[in-house]
Parts: sequence; structure tokens; C-alpha cells
Amino acid sequence: MHMSHRISAFQCSPIRRLSPYARDAVNRGIKVYHLNIGQPDIKTPPQVIEAVQNYDQSIIAYGNSEGMQELREALPAYYAKYGLNVDAEDILITTGGSEALQFAFMTLCDPYDEIIIPEPYYTNVSSFAHSAMVDLVPVTSNMEEEFSLPDISAFEQKISRKTGAILLCSPNNPTGHVYTKDELLQLLNLCKKHDIFLIVDEVYREFCYDGKEFTSVLSFDEFSDRVICVDSFSKRYSMCGARIGALVSKNKEVLENALKLSQARLCPPDIEQVAALAALSTDDSYLREVKIEYEKRRDFIVDALQKIDGVKVSNPKGAFYLVAELPVDDAESFATFMLRDFDFQGETVMVAPCEDFYVTKGLGHRQVRIAYVLNTDDLAKAAACIEAGLAAYRAQM
Repeated sequence: MHMSHRISAFQCSPIRRLSPYARDAVNRGIKVYHLNIGQPDIKTPPQVIEAVQNYDQSIIAYGNSEGMQELREALPAYYAKYGLNVDAEDILITTGGSEALQFAFMTLCDPYDEIIIPEPYYTNVSSFAHSAMVDLVPVTSNMEEEFSLPDISAFEQKISRKTGAILLCSPNNPTGHVYTKDELLQLLNLCKKHDIFLIVDEVYREFCYDGKEFTSVLSFDEFSDRVICVDSFSKRYSMCGARIGALVSKNKEVLENALKLSQARLCPPDIEQVAALAALSTDDSYLREVKIEYEKRRDFIVDALQKIDGVKVSNPKGAFYLVAELPVDDAESFATFMLRDFDFQGETVMVAPCEDFYVTKGLGHRQVRIAYVLNTDDLAKAAACIEAGLAAYRAQM
């Protein structure tokens, strides 16, 4: 039977496509440390769980397409903590940050238009692009420069009449780079010059390390007409399964048109919005402690990986991911080997091969993304598995 050309262009997620091997390993009695996916083991704030447990509506009814009004009115106070002037009318609640990205693509771009993106990038963005029939145009960042923003001329060279926007993620998934105020300003001036938008995924804004200061794209009032911010409750409050995000922009035309897409899916999920509203009452100490914990995990796993012969690793300044280059011929082959053919004292590790985190073919084939979302005891065991696995894998090469 014929499948659409659109769906045939989709790739299976490199974050999840090795899952059958992981399930088989578990069925064989092997413990798998999941470093492949950004699912924190940090506890969700208790009031979020309580809000779900105490949901007392007799009917779970349709809500507003733009999201629950109480949630939209509560979010500006959260943004104000970062010195950001955001109104409820600037916010469109979405089904996760993923939907916000897809809405942005479909609002700004016609089929076969282009979005410029630094690579490596969050690989699921390619699925959003394919859904919107948008082409991703890469500008390559590299590990030797800690994945900092490439020279602005590299972006300008990629701009064409088809370009709708430049897309960033800061702090970055998968590299952990935190884009500086100067880097953002360079891009905003470029966007103004060529009359395009800057979209920034800021879902990890709380997690910046080594005293690194986070700069939101929403802080540049003079460029507000060409700025779209993508946000989410998933990582901030360890509620990934709730699927509540937001598209934030001062550009009323963007929001009015994105609302047309929102109406097509009727409304965001009601109970999860109740949970998100409860999350906003979380004491600031929660996020401070979570940040300290992730920074400790970052320090631990970077140190552990640097001690493994032949492994090169970036030193992320934010989020909870890093990119590591392994002394192997092919990272996906190694990741499969770790799940299908190897265990170390009854344990093994699942990582995400990085080749599909690049648009440019041939890049990233020896790299993996590691999510340091586990406690340091588990990270120590995972690092030991990686070291033993590399030795076994290379012995058979």
C-alpha cells in the first residue's frame, strides 16, 4: 500500500529507535541506564500531583483554544522574575513545546520554505519541519569551540528568499551551549536586516552553570515584532508527560494566525493545565536546588567520560545534555552493541547516536548525546559500563 511522500521523509527518532533492543535487554534481566532521553529522575513538585488528584470537575470539558485563562494570566508573574514584560495576551498555551515549534513553522512558512538552524540540533525538530513541509538549512557548530554560535556570516550566507526564520535552542539540546546576549543580538540584527523571525526554544532557561547568565530572546524589546519564544513545563518542573508548553510573542499577527492552528486541535488538555497552574506556585528554592543537582551531575559525568581512553566530551554550560565523541567507527553500531550484545556485571547503557542530530550528512557518526538526568551513583555505574563496553566493542573491530 502507498504511503505519503511526506511520511516517508520522516526518520525514526534516534532517541527512541533503539528502544526494542533496550526492552529485550531488560527481558534478559539486564539493567539499562537510560542516558538517551531527557527524562529527569527529579521529583515533580508535590502540589502538581495534588492538583491532579484533587481535580473536582464533574465534566472534563473543552477549554479555550488559546489555553486556560487562569494559566495565561499566571505566567506573566513567572516571566517577570527574569525581568521580562510579558502579558497574558502574548501567550498561547500549547500541547508541549513541540506543538509550539510546529505552530511557529506552519505560521511563518509556506511549503518548501526554509528555517536556518545551528547543528547539532534537537532531532525531533526535523519531524516538525517535515510535518510543515519546511526545509532545515544547517549552520554547523563544532565541539572544539564548545558548540558556540558560528560566525554570523555563515548564517547570512544561508539566507534566501525562502528563509522564514532562524531557530535556536538556549540552553541548547543537545550541546548544552547557552547563547550569550551578544550572540542573540547579532542574530536579531541579521533577522531585522533580512526581515525574518528569530525563534528561540528556552525550555531549559533555569539550568545554566558556572555562573553563566541566561539571556532570554524576550528581553530585546526593540526586536519584539520578530521574536517567538517556545517554552514548556516539561523539564523545569519534571513533568514531561503533562505536555503543556507555550508559544510567546509580542507579534499579535503571529499569535492570531497560530490560534487558527490551535482551534484545529480544539484545546490543550485541561487536567494538565491545572497541573501546570499548580507548578507555578512552586517555591523558587525548588528550581535552585534542581539547578545545583544538575550542575553536580554535569561535573561528575564530564569528569568520568574524560577519564575514558579516546573519549572527547564537550563541557556544557546549561540544560542537561552533552555531546561525546567516541573512539568507534559508528556510534549507532556501538549503541546497538551495548544493548544487544553486551552487559557489564548485568548492567548496560542506552545512549542517543548523534548522526541524526545533524542535517549535514556524514557529521556526528561517532558522537552520542548523553542526558545526565540520573543521580551520580547511577552515572558512575553508567560510565563504568561505557568504558567496559568501548573496550569490548573495539576488541571485536
